[in-house]
Amino acid sequence: MIQLNDPAEGRAIQFQPPKAGRGRFRPLRSRAGHPMNPGVTSVPPPTPHAGPDALPDPKLVALLASADPTRLGRMVRKSMWLLVLIGIGALFVAWRRSARPSPPKWVTAEVSRADIQVTITATGTLSGLKTVEVGTEVSGKIIELHADFNDHVKRGQLLAVIDPQTSKSAVDQASAQLNEAAAAIRTAKATREETRQARLRAEEQFKLGLVAQRELEAARAAAERADAQVASASAAAIVQGASLSSARARLEKTSILSPIDGLVLARLVELGQTVTAGFQTPIMFKVTEDLTRMQLTAYIDEADVGRAKEGQSATFTVDAYPNRTFDAVVLSVRNAPRTEQNVVSYESILSVENKGLELRPGMTATATILAEKHERVLTVPSGALRFNPPNDPSRRRSTSLFGGSSRDVPRPDVPKEPHVWLLLDGKPSPVRLQLGASDGTRTEVTGNTLIEGAAIVVDIEEPK
Repeated sequence: MIQLNDPAEGRAIQFQPPKAGRGRFRPLRSRAGHPMNPGVTSVPPPTPHAGPDALPDPKLVALLASADPTRLGRMVRKSMWLLVLIGIGALFVAWRRSARPSPPKWVTAEVSRADIQVTITATGTLSGLKTVEVGTEVSGKIIELHADFNDHVKRGQLLAVIDPQTSKSAVDQASAQLNEAAAAIRTAKATREETRQARLRAEEQFKLGLVAQRELEAARAAAERADAQVASASAAAIVQGASLSSARARLEKTSILSPIDGLVLARLVELGQTVTAGFQTPIMFKVTEDLTRMQLTAYIDEADVGRAKEGQSATFTVDAYPNRTFDAVVLSVRNAPRTEQNVVSYESILSVENKGLELRPGMTATATILAEKHERVLTVPSGALRFNPPNDPSRRRSTSLFGGSSRDVPRPDVPKEPHVWLLLDGKPSPVRLQLGASDGTRTEVTGNTLIEGAAIVVDIEEPK
């Protein structure tokens, strides 16, 4: 139902187009029930607030009233079929263009001279060149501390003192026992002299027939026992002397001294703390030599250890200074393997200069060891060694009507040896190579198979 304003009669009219295939408009009746023009019905005029802009053109009203819906339907159906045919034609043209073979466009790179550096990457930890853990062999309470963190100490400098009272008592006891042993030696020697004289008298009297054989034997036995008592007393004195020396040594060990010149990295005890030296030596201090020289303990993977040698130069970085690179030298590559999660690596020691004291023990470093260096050698891009052109480049990415693509057809003339494809007369031709060192980006070429500036194929450009 459509409602329009009729300016001629000053009223609103309504008309309803007939359905397709039923001919003319159906007549409508007014509100009073009287028949009107076919397809037109009078209604009350619009409300006053409807405004003059809402009135349509009378010619448009007449055109709509006389329109033939059957003819309009046929025109709409013809237009739809025409659009479908145009779409099918466009799809067919696009498919023909995509399936049409296009000449390949090769991407090339030049053979050039460059410096090749073969490097080894390893991670490790920085430490002092010589770090000593200072412990104690005696038990007791710490009564003095003379060193703290980051203190510079000299060899033999006093670091701490453990209560020496027990050790002093042991020294006094051992000294008294040594004196007792010395007195026993003197007694034994006097007895030995007495029995020796008695034996001599018995021998003289036996020759004169004044004593019996039994008395002579008794005198000789007493002399032998006296000699044994002297030897026993002397041995006991030696034992007591050793005990005294041990007691004095333990007394000296109550004073903890620095074994080297260096820096105190850590102090692990406090004043008044009791340390017990049992099956394990308590660690009191960690002292390292001058930190202007350090070492980097790095672990090299088993695949790279064959190229690592003593004397090679290296660089490394630490997280504390991400924009700085430090120099190092390989001191040794050790043979003992380390296995973690089925990964085998070998320990290497690198010497590091730390004159500015920026580096600290325990820092994690990533080292790059220069294993080989070749200057101004003939090189090719490493990606060119992995590229093989398809047998039919025009079919490399041909598409079907339904969006599929054909697979690359492999070439039957691909060499098994290392090779690149030289572009000759617009077609790639394989060239076998003898390869040298590689840094992952470029690879050295030995021999005379290539010349500098030659164009080699590295890829084929996809058609757009």
